[in-house]
Amino acid sequence: MTNVLSFKAPSRPQTVEARVGALLHCFATERRIGDDVFWLKENAELLNVLETAGIAVPREALAPHQGFYDGVEKRLSFFPQYYRFLVSIALDLEDLGMPGDKGCQLVEWVVENDLVGAELSDLQRLEARRLCLRRGLEPLPHDTGLEDRVRRFTERSATFALPNKKAAYELTHAVFYLSEYGRKDPMLGDATVASLHYAGLLAFLEQNADLLAEICVAMRFAGLTPPEAWTTWIDRDAHLFHVECDRTASVNDDYHAFLMCNWAQLIADRRAFTKYYELGRMRFEAPRPSAAPLRQMSECMYNLEDRRGGWEQMRGRVWSELCPDAQDVLAAAEASSTHFDGFFQDFARAASMGVTL
Repeated sequence: MTNVLSFKAPSRPQTVEARVGALLHCFATERRIGDDVFWLKENAELLNVLETAGIAVPREALAPHQGFYDGVEKRLSFFPQYYRFLVSIALDLEDLGMPGDKGCQLVEWVVENDLVGAELSDLQRLEARRLCLRRGLEPLPHDTGLEDRVRRFTERSATFALPNKKAAYELTHAVFYLSEYGRKDPMLGDATVASLHYAGLLAFLEQNADLLAEICVAMRFAGLTPPEAWTTWIDRDAHLFHVECDRTASVNDDYHAFLMCNWAQLIADRRAFTKYYELGRMRFEAPRPSAAPLRQMSECMYNLEDRRGGWEQMRGRVWSELCPDAQDVLAAAEASSTHFDGFFQDFARAASMGVTL
């Protein structure tokens, strides 16, 4: 199904097509050069957002990427270490409407040269499998247990109750690939559902909108409904980004959080990309978050001599360590998810009390 973007009426009217075109132009030609691996990363992420959200992109809006598409075979043969970025961009361009069928040739080359064999992690193998299967080729025909191994990783809920951004982002991407970005049932068990709630609670307590937006997207792709407190906050942040058009502006900015918050809006059929976008280099600045209680909560747990007992027993002690704004965030987190008690038990690391190393 194709999503329809709706926007506030700006002071200078701008069509949806113009906004999508301005973003594609900016990321393709204004922020970085095509030989920069960060160009690959940024453009792969933007195109992935548009393709997985089912956005109808005018063919002319893809024109800034024509040069990349024309020379993608040469890039792949010389930079095989970036094959996942290169293939992803090419496939998304074709699926968004760019004429051509190079994707099939690229996937064949990846399989023939066993590029997937160079991957160290199951998550990267699963991403590569998903890319190749988009053009009907299986790169790992003998690895029948790959998806189950990734599911086992997602089922270890205690992992995601501790601050570990790498693990949390790997959890979201595991759900993306297992669900083929919402196109099939990822067959997740109750433990993985708890893992998503735990990771989301941590992100909310840290006031990390970037990560929380990804978690909300992953939950929707898995057929789950994210807590309202989370989606309300993402909705707020998506509309409060400051977008500056300046040829001298630094691109070390919050572009990723900008894309993730708006992606979460699109997947939830909410208003997304509501700013006015000019044809030029744009810088994306996230709104300042409220006081985040996560660090103070961690310090409180570390300093406690006895962490046994649940949230009800420790709530008063934790609450007393927080400023009023941080208390408000904690109260919202506590009310947002029925998994909060289980999350806190693992967050407090009560099971490790008395362990001697």
